[in-house]
Amino acid sequence: MSREWKIKSIFIIFVSALMIVSGIQLYRHRHYDVPIVAGPGVTKVVKLSNYCKTLKGTIADTNVFFLEGKEEGGKMLMVANTHSNEPAAILTALVFLENAIIDKGTLIIIPQFNNSGGRNTRPGDGYPLYFEIPTEWGSKKFRIGNREASPLDQWPDPDVYVHYPEKQLLSFLDVRNTNRTWPGRANGPLMEKVCYAAMQIIKEENIDIALDVHGAETMFPVTNCLVAPEKSMRIATMVALTVKAIEGFDFHVEPSPVGFRGLSHREIGDYSDAMPFLVEAPLPFLDQPTGPKTVDLLLDGKDPFLLSLSKKGKLFVPYDKTGWPMEKRVGQHCSIALELMRQFSRRSPDKVIKIRNVPRYSEVVKNGIGHYYHNPEEDKENIYYN
Repeated sequence: MSREWKIKSIFIIFVSALMIVSGIQLYRHRHYDVPIVAGPGVTKVVKLSNYCKTLKGTIADTNVFFLEGKEEGGKMLMVANTHSNEPAAILTALVFLENAIIDKGTLIIIPQFNNSGGRNTRPGDGYPLYFEIPTEWGSKKFRIGNREASPLDQWPDPDVYVHYPEKQLLSFLDVRNTNRTWPGRANGPLMEKVCYAAMQIIKEENIDIALDVHGAETMFPVTNCLVAPEKSMRIATMVALTVKAIEGFDFHVEPSPVGFRGLSHREIGDYSDAMPFLVEAPLPFLDQPTGPKTVDLLLDGKDPFLLSLSKKGKLFVPYDKTGWPMEKRVGQHCSIALELMRQFSRRSPDKVIKIRNVPRYSEVVKNGIGHYYHNPEEDKENIYYN
């Protein structure tokens, strides 16, 4: 064998080994299941396919948790991990799932709305595959997902995504983005089926308020805010003013754009009687001008480049050496969700939602997120996987 062929052979072996190792890692990531402990307030768990039969047997089928009070009242839907690279959403959902007690009304939670996106990743951007939250019994491990569903589950992408039913032309990637495919349809692409199922929950269960939990870049103006359409604006304003005055964190309201279709905070309101809201917390990990996309950056939000940009007034949120730790983001989400229920109940006394045993902002910041997670090894009968 010539020297040239020896070099080529070595190169082929090296590349093949690299592909095998990386392929195994991605396979394990896709098939890693996050254990969720159904807390004392969970009354039943169903599948999303209960509301859209065409989801059954697909990776997009996911768990839907019901927390029902002994007294009838208002009903709220909480959707988390629409974008699975915004993990404060699922962390918040699990705080509610594992602790909340509903005395009056109903809370329905979908902790992993885009289950395909939660099992996808962005290796080209250097995303780590996992992160861990320290708890009093060890640590809880989570996947870091992607904004869009995996092409393994929905393919091919169209050259242009034509939104249903409004016919607006959107990016080809938006067909795999569950915040662009509302209100969905039962016979459409997979992510449209996911949104259709959620819309059926809203209609069949007579949902009053729907909250979609997100995170956004510090350089993006629509961050650290509650997004709401016209029908939800009064409650959104009261929520923002209350948490800012009483709980001390900066927060504001953004109007849902009328001309941009497919968004949860637009389509839920237009195609059902429910009042929709979308909450955004700052997520430095998603900003482009940062250092490496590490687990530390994801969890503490500390980055020297963003600090420099903050001093130049280029960010849309307060930012200093403390960064934007995950505890602040999850704490804000908890307070916003709780205040949303309270303000809705004040406005609609015949549809009160009474909830307890969920921490607010200051408690999460003080105690840490892991303080509110139950050890799955001690409660195996109530474990569900996502």
